[in-house]
Amino acid sequence: MLFRSRRVKLPEAVMLALTSGEVSIRLRQDPRARRYLLRLPTNAPEPVLTIPRGGSLETALDFVARNRGWLESQLSARPAVTPFAADAEIPVRGVLHRIVATGRLRGPVTCVAAPDGPQLHVPGDAAHASRKVTDWLRRQARDDLVQAVDRHCATVGRQATAISLRDTRSRWGSCAANGRLSFSWRLILAPPEILDYVAAHEVAHLVEMNHSDRFWAVCRRLAPQTPTAREWLRQHGAGLHTYG
Repeated sequence: MLFRSRRVKLPEAVMLALTSGEVSIRLRQDPRARRYLLRLPTNAPEPVLTIPRGGSLETALDFVARNRGWLESQLSARPAVTPFAADAEIPVRGVLHRIVATGRLRGPVTCVAAPDGPQLHVPGDAAHASRKVTDWLRRQARDDLVQAVDRHCATVGRQATAISLRDTRSRWGSCAANGRLSFSWRLILAPPEILDYVAAHEVAHLVEMNHSDRFWAVCRRLAPQTPTAREWLRQHGAGLHTYG
């Protein structure tokens, strides 16, 4: 059952029974791969099995079964996901906020100071809470990033042509040759100096489209906290993907 020769389309995912329950494993066909590879990305919700050229579903299932013990241990060590739901605590600009369902039918998400710490008051049906909180966080992220980008652009005498937000998994920001900057909205979960560093990093690319010594000199001039911010992202960045 070679999918290369017979063009058999594999399913997008397969289920594997573990002692903790069933887990979905995403299948990824890669003609450049030379072997089967099972990974548990820190920034993705499910394990991924890479299948090489000429691979088969039968062999893939056997490979997964033989690595069941490894996968189970990796999943058990993984940080728990915190949903955007009532009573959950999520960081906003590095400070934990508790999500509170207001019971009101309509209205915006609002940040409220409370004796036991800041809260996010979320109206509407509980089924829509995650979307409402995500939309609010994205708006906050855009506001902070636009301000940071404008400030850093003024310093270096350059201008970004556009700013977009995504839920990127492999990078916190990017700069295109045409001056378009893109950022992960999840930066709003981090302390402000981390968001500011990423904004400075991408603005520095408007001056030096590389990672040369000249680039890092510009980046450090814009964001003196560059070394500590990079270390923070190495240690804590993956944790920002455990919310929502």
